[in-house]
Amino acid sequence: VFGVDGDLAFNWAYSNNGARIVLSGGYLSPADTNDDNTHGLGNHFLCDPLTGENSDPQWAHEISNIQNCPYPSCLRVQMQGTDHGSGPHLISGPVYGNYAIY
Repeated sequence: VFGVDGDLAFNWAYSNNGARIVLSGGYLSPADTNDDNTHGLGNHFLCDPLTGENSDPQWAHEISNIQNCPYPSCLRVQMQGTDHGSGPHLISGPVYGNYAIY
């Protein structure tokens, strides 16, 4: 997740996706782009990020590695650990540490 530089950005909303915490040095999808390509902490695809409504829990995932993996061409979104929904493109991976926000 912290493989790039930049400032923290909170509650990044784009199309029907969102992420709670991202880094500004990574790729930040424009508000009207549905590319599933902004990765950080507390991610969710297929939701309403402005209201918190969850359209489909299979696409929730807590931590994903920053990667250039735009929808629909990317079929393997690398996660950290196994704490993610059952979406067929979400791939479990190693955990690189613990994260805490103070």
